[in-house]
Amino acid sequence: MLFGRKHKNPITIATKPVDKWVYATCGYCSTGCSMEVGVDQTGKAVTTRGVADADVNRGKLCLKGIFEFEVFRSANRGTAPLIRERTFEHFQTTSWETALDKTASEIKRIQQKYGRDSFAIISTGQIYTEEFYTLGKLVRGIIGTNNYDGNTTLCMASAVSGYKRSFGSDGPPGCYDDFEQTDCLLAIGSNLPEQHPIIYWRMKDAIDRRKFPLIVVDPRVTMLAQMANIHLPVTPGTDLVLLNALAHVILKEGLEDRAYINAHTTGFEAFSQLVAQYDPVTASKICGIDEDTIRNVARLYAKAQSAMTIWTMGINQSTHGSDGVVAINNLNLITGNIGKPGGTSLSITGQCNAMGTREFSSCSGLPGYRLLEKEEDRAFISRYWEMEESFFPEKRGLFQTDIFPAIESGQIKGLWLIGTNPMTSMQQTARIKKTMEKLEFVVVQDVYTDVESTKYAHAFFPAAMWAEKEGCFTNTERRVNLVRKVVEPPGEAKSDLWIFSQMAKRFEAGRKIKFPQTNAEAFEEIREISRGRLCDYSGLTYEKIEARRGIQWPCNEANPNGVSRLYQDGRFQHPDGKARLIALPFIDNNEWPDEQYPFWLNTGRVVEHWHTRTKTGKIGNLNKFSPTPYMEINPAAAERLNIKPMEYVRVVSRRSMAIVLAQLTQRVAPNAVFIPMHYYDCVNRLALGLLDPYSRQPAYKQCAVNIQKVENQEAAAIANLQARTY
Repeated sequence: MLFGRKHKNPITIATKPVDKWVYATCGYCSTGCSMEVGVDQTGKAVTTRGVADADVNRGKLCLKGIFEFEVFRSANRGTAPLIRERTFEHFQTTSWETALDKTASEIKRIQQKYGRDSFAIISTGQIYTEEFYTLGKLVRGIIGTNNYDGNTTLCMASAVSGYKRSFGSDGPPGCYDDFEQTDCLLAIGSNLPEQHPIIYWRMKDAIDRRKFPLIVVDPRVTMLAQMANIHLPVTPGTDLVLLNALAHVILKEGLEDRAYINAHTTGFEAFSQLVAQYDPVTASKICGIDEDTIRNVARLYAKAQSAMTIWTMGINQSTHGSDGVVAINNLNLITGNIGKPGGTSLSITGQCNAMGTREFSSCSGLPGYRLLEKEEDRAFISRYWEMEESFFPEKRGLFQTDIFPAIESGQIKGLWLIGTNPMTSMQQTARIKKTMEKLEFVVVQDVYTDVESTKYAHAFFPAAMWAEKEGCFTNTERRVNLVRKVVEPPGEAKSDLWIFSQMAKRFEAGRKIKFPQTNAEAFEEIREISRGRLCDYSGLTYEKIEARRGIQWPCNEANPNGVSRLYQDGRFQHPDGKARLIALPFIDNNEWPDEQYPFWLNTGRVVEHWHTRTKTGKIGNLNKFSPTPYMEINPAAAERLNIKPMEYVRVVSRRSMAIVLAQLTQRVAPNAVFIPMHYYDCVNRLALGLLDPYSRQPAYKQCAVNIQKVENQEAAAIANLQARTY
């Protein structure tokens, strides 16, 4: 007896006529996959393929990369500048000259009336490094506001802060090749199969060949946890307790690398005294991992010839995310696992060019990992830019998460949003709505006209996207890669660099300072300004980058092919050349479930969507998998609440509520739920909103909620659709 169809029809991807292939780097996550975009004879992008000789992805692409060519034809592209006097009036199409003149005039008016820092600028992690550098020059050297930040504060600020505290500088020390040389892998708050599928493939291939243990720390049974040798379902928000307990066992049992500690670190005495308080018995009662498992994992990690830790937002998006990163660094420092093959603390970065903005955007300081707080750094950049050093502030201004409260209190009156959508990405959505209404002038610079933040804009700048222009991205492992221009932008849309250069001309200082007019000019300045720095680009050229399918910085005369790992000589970026072991007490400021709000809420990504769905929500082959917000809930909890699969439910926190579909699964604990982060007016309405004291990154990952059955399912479906229609 035969089961199924007699004649099967396998799924095939239609062959499309390609006239030429154009080299690019994927514009979604930070993996940095090399690809080629196929263009037909009419100049239309019709397909994409992975580049076989690229070390990062070796010919593979994930679902988003496979369909990335479709973004060029996605709906609601901005094709002309728009302007209006008041929010919620109809926009009027205008010329670039009028839109730029109006915006420059409003910036000057606001600064003259309320002070230089009363106008704020928030950037992105998705434009090119050359554009980041040019924007930084515009903001720091010409406009002069100190309230300038990037949306990477929402995803990577804790990693940046942790690297700086431990090593003296930002910059991930490891690389993807470490998967192929490690003897033990600890993944904390990272679900690679859905967040970074090609990095997952690299890791899985290495495990299949070498059989090293994988330990996954995550409250949820993620796809990565399902393949782990050991899964630690840690109590949300207590990663620091677990990491301190691992260090406790290593030191108590003499498993540390004392020679490395003595030669390359400071602070050991205070650190050892602190972790002495975190014995496995005490720690287990807080973090939920039994004492024997804590001891077993500590021994496994410390006894490995080389061991590495990776993490993503599960660590960063916490009330003590920066401490969590430092604790990971502590673990690898005491075991001698920094700067050697297979041994590293590797933050898996979020956006496609979150590293580029960290290196050269000047958000947190000045280009090339220079600091506003250092006189010599201010002096160097002022000389290079041929401007007065006194124009620079002597410390960085507000982070993105502090800019919005400053708008509430009236300190900030104007805002320029560049490739970011805080109406969806910021916590406590209802509060952000009220905050945006307080601004006297808002300009949104974006690829699409229908981003939710545009509702509050007085001017809209249509920007060219991804491969409608040329420039560089830097990926998770510090690999600088190139995007060649594939197609022309639609209508009057312009590259971000063009917009920044045109804005500069409308300020007196911009007519005095030499300002990049092309990406090539900006790249030459980056090469010179980074010479001798940790993030040295001086040995890079576009042609060399494309030929080698990306090159890891530092790249210079001494290292013409780049450097795979930082700190191989054990010398760090602190003045004394040593890393810091830092004592980290656990401060319990989490919101815990109680009788009124009995469930933990966790958030995260799904493989088919990207951040606020601005792009993937418009691609049918991606959006069809998860077109509407949903919640994972344990079947036992659903039965207790009389909730059926695919029914709408109400999720209520102390701050707000959201309506989602219920998906029953054993992947979450009976006292927990999970909601993907990508949907407008949904999970961020519920978020706790507390900020890490070092990185100012929000705690998206843990809060307490109640789940209520919705009786009128039809009304809930209509309301849910209306909430997502703009």
